Amino acid sequence: MAEIVKMPKLSDTMTEGVVAKWHKKVGDPVKSGELLADIETDKATMEFESFQDGVLLHIGVLEGKAAPVDSILAILGKAGEDISELLTQAQTPPPSIETPATPEAKPNKPEPVVAPEPVAKTAPVQTKETTSNSVTVSTHTSSDRLKASPLAKMLAQEKGVDVNQIKGSGDGGRVIKRDIENFQTGNKTIIREEKYTEVMVSQMRKTIAKRLAESKFSAPHFYLTVSIDMEAAAQARTILNEVSPVKLSFNDLVIKACALSLKKHPAINSSWLGDRIRYNEHTHIGVAVAVEDGLLVPVVRFADSKSLSEISAEVKDLGKRAKEKKLQPADWQGNTFTISNLGMFGIEEFTAIINPPDACILAVGGIHQVPVVKNGSIVPGQLMKVTLSCDHRVVDGATGASFLQTLKRYLENPILLVGEGSI
Repeated sequence: MAEIVKMPKLSDTMTEGVVAKWHKKVGDPVKSGELLADIETDKATMEFESFQDGVLLHIGVLEGKAAPVDSILAILGKAGEDISELLTQAQTPPPSIETPATPEAKPNKPEPVVAPEPVAKTAPVQTKETTSNSVTVSTHTSSDRLKASPLAKMLAQEKGVDVNQIKGSGDGGRVIKRDIENFQTGNKTIIREEKYTEVMVSQMRKTIAKRLAESKFSAPHFYLTVSIDMEAAAQARTILNEVSPVKLSFNDLVIKACALSLKKHPAINSSWLGDRIRYNEHTHIGVAVAVEDGLLVPVVRFADSKSLSEISAEVKDLGKRAKEKKLQPADWQGNTFTISNLGMFGIEEFTAIINPPDACILAVGGIHQVPVVKNGSIVPGQLMKVTLSCDHRVVDGATGASFLQTLKRYLENPILLVGEGSI
């Protein structure tokens, strides 16, 4: 008996999916566990396998088209089986669904075309001539009144341009400011066009817009910024990279420092759940990764118990799979705190929107060499600014400030990061 295959819910935030590719076509046999289609969710493109044997009798969503979760994705059954009754009983398919014609289906008759009634034209007719300088000219009769805005007349006078030589683009052929600016005497005219391109919003961008809007307008944000002297961290990183199995980045040091600081400040490692607050004892650090369609936040789990080299290798792997759209739901779920680093783009300081369900997110700027005062003398220093965005329903100002003091202590004394775990 034929069965409907519904659009699956492949992530907790997915409301609709886009069929990126069909691996089968109508009439092909399909076995349980065999790859049926690639489906683009709000975060990744995932392979969808069939859960039953049969023949693909119907494709409900064309490649590149979107459909809501639980809508008809396909129908599997026996070869030649009549599925017209099954389609009739199902809900009305969305516009992107392709339904094969049944024997009872009748071709639609085209609606008769009614010619529109002629409309009388009342506007005066203007004749066009081309002068030797290739400029289009409007010829006005003595009964015509030149239409030009006061500003256009003033600009024309300043530029020494005869308004009669210009074709107006305003209402009723009125010469306006833009016409004067675009007009140029001589052998050519510069034409300035307004152009734009529109693209359909991707599933990922829809989810980003929804989640961040909910966060920004539901969680009362406040921001705390501190400058951190990264000179010792830079020296430590150089030494550690001589023995580390993978190349360590400054972001790896920040992740480790945040994880250790969260253990000392559990209020920062928390979530607002409406009628209660959850204080997490584990530290799962979300690391924002820029991808083509937007932003993904894969999670480094139990970051406080991992070495710097383990964190570095994991972040590199997650970043690579994020850009290739190969992350699985387990890779981006469960974060308790998030880090967004734009320092590699030359950004000195910024604020980030909290990534639900976290109570805080840390925005990390770049390291810049600036003059600093040490022991009463002005010397070169390497400062990095970080800004903590806090949900005021959970975190108070003093709590956030204490967390940043601890974070600053770890990064300005990087030996503490190694002391809490191997390289």
